[in-house]
Amino acid sequence: MTTESVPTGDPRRLLSDVRTLAHRVRLDQRLTWVALLVLAAVTFAGIPVDWFGMRVHCRPDGSCEFARRGVLYYWPAALLIAYATIAFFYVRAARARGLGARVLPYAITGAVTTVVFTAAWVAAALYFPRHPLPDQPLPYWGVVLDRLLAPWAMIGVALLVLARLERNVALLLFAAGYLALVLLVPPMNVAWGPPGWNLRAGFALPQIVNGVVLLLGAAGFALARRRHR
Repeated sequence: MTTESVPTGDPRRLLSDVRTLAHRVRLDQRLTWVALLVLAAVTFAGIPVDWFGMRVHCRPDGSCEFARRGVLYYWPAALLIAYATIAFFYVRAARARGLGARVLPYAITGAVTTVVFTAAWVAAALYFPRHPLPDQPLPYWGVVLDRLLAPWAMIGVALLVLARLERNVALLLFAAGYLALVLLVPPMNVAWGPPGWNLRAGFALPQIVNGVVLLLGAAGFALARRRHR
């Protein structure tokens, strides 16, 4: 193995080599596909928990009241475990290459957004049984805020932080598209089966879509990494 010396009188070439090396280091530090794969697995695993953990009471007129207790029982712990798992793989890969890992801010952001989501949902669970919503649609900003405080949206917020840490434009675009999907796509209107089943299926279908998007993203970033290597 030979090394090529860089002439000291050529600062532009030296600067170019340093930039190239820094770019390679950033690429070696990226485990985007691992993060997306872990989050996809957590999303898919949460669907049956939400389904069977949802309390639904339907009246003879077809109207229903529901409480998504499964979300509160599953997602806080699941997200914290997911971010810890992602941080572990990033640190292990970085140490294997003799590099430093910059995943700590991402893990902290994930933990903070998990606490925010949990606090908001606990507050809603305590408040709304005593103060029911009026029989009129929520304003648009209220719908968006409700979806933003869901665990699926919090995943997107944390992915934006990961994109910034990795300086990964592709991940930034993916996270923005994922967030738009979560915020804009409402629960599906399922028109078969009993009312309680319809309600559960209507909430499950968007989660399936979210999980599929994360899984496809993981496959895409893994393929791109393999081609790079």
